[in-house]
Amino acid sequence: MRVIVFGATGNHGTSLCRRLSADPNVDLVLGVARRAPELSLPKVEWIQADVTRDTLDPIVRGADAVVSLVWLIQPGRRENVTRSVNVDGSARVFEATARAGVPVLVYASSVGAYAAGPKDRAVDESWSTAGIPTSFYSRHKAAVERILDSFEVAHPEVRVVRMRPGLCFKREAATQIRRLFAGPFLPRSLVRRSLVPFVPVLDRLRFQAVHTDDLAEAYRLALVNSSARGAYNVAADPVLDGDTLSSSLQARELPVPASLLRAGAAASYALRLQPTEPGWVDMGLGVPVMDTSRVRGELGWEPRHTAVDAFEELLDGIREGAGLETPPLAPGTSGPLRVREIVTGVGSTSR
Repeated sequence: MRVIVFGATGNHGTSLCRRLSADPNVDLVLGVARRAPELSLPKVEWIQADVTRDTLDPIVRGADAVVSLVWLIQPGRRENVTRSVNVDGSARVFEATARAGVPVLVYASSVGAYAAGPKDRAVDESWSTAGIPTSFYSRHKAAVERILDSFEVAHPEVRVVRMRPGLCFKREAATQIRRLFAGPFLPRSLVRRSLVPFVPVLDRLRFQAVHTDDLAEAYRLALVNSSARGAYNVAADPVLDGDTLSSSLQARELPVPASLLRAGAAASYALRLQPTEPGWVDMGLGVPVMDTSRVRGELGWEPRHTAVDAFEELLDGIREGAGLETPPLAPGTSGPLRVREIVTGVGSTSR
C-alpha cells in the first residue's frame, strides 16, 4: 500500500507516519508538508508542497490512499490565512485525490465540527456538524464537512472516512501546543502538577482527549479496513472535567462562571498576552460529549493510554520543552525569547 499523508510533520502526522511505517501492509508513506523535516522514519519519504498553491495531482498519482491532516490553528488573528489552508487547501487535496483516481480518502475532522450538544450524555456521529459559530476553528471544520458531503455525492467511487477526535496530546507535541495556545509568556518551569493551586469548575467544562499515538492507530485501522466508511468519533476514557483534573493535579476545585472564563480569555487575547481567541472557550463549552462505540466496535480500536495519561504526558512535555525534529514540533520554536512573535502580535504569525 502506498499512502500519501498531507500535513505529515505535525502532532497527528508524525504519529501516523511512524505507525504506518511499522505496518507490513504499507510499502511507502509519502509525507507532504510545507517545510521538509529532518526526521527520518523507515519507508517514509518527504516532499515539500503548499496545498494553497502547488500542483497536487503528481503527488497523489498512483497512491492507494490519501490522508488529509492539513490544518492551521495560528495565525488566529488572520482568518483569511487560516481559511485558505483549512478550507480551500483541504478542498484542493480532495479534488486532486478524485482526479488521480485514488480509491481511499481519510480526513482529519474534529469534535470541533459538532454543533452545541449535551455534556451529560454521549452523542454518536449523526449529531449535527454545523459547528460553533463564534469559533473560527469550528466554522472551518464544519465547512470542510460540507465540502466532503458534496464530494461523496460527486465521487461515490472514493471510500471517504472522517475521523473526529477529541483533543490530541503527546509529549512530542508539547512545545507546539504550548506555542499555539499559551504563547511565549508562559514559563515552562511553572507547568508542573504540584504548582497548580486550583482547577476551574463549570457545568459544561467537560471535554475528551486521546493520545495522538492511539489516534494514529485509529487512522491506520480505517486505512486497512476496506469496509470503513463515514465518520468515527475517537476519544479515550475518562471524560475530563473538574473532578478528574483536580484529582490528577491534586488541586482544589474552584467554581467559575462561564461568563468570567470567557471574559478573561477575551481580555488576555485583546491585550496580546496569549494567542487563543475566545471562540475556543465557546467551542470547549459548546461541543457535546462523543460516543466512541462505532470506532471501537467496527474497527476494533482500543486506546493504550487513558485521557488522563495523555493530559499528564502533555504537561510533563511542556515542562521539559519536549518536541521533535520537524518544523511544527521543534523544541526551539517556543519560549519567552520569541521576539518576532511578541512584536508582531501573539496569534498573528504561524510556525
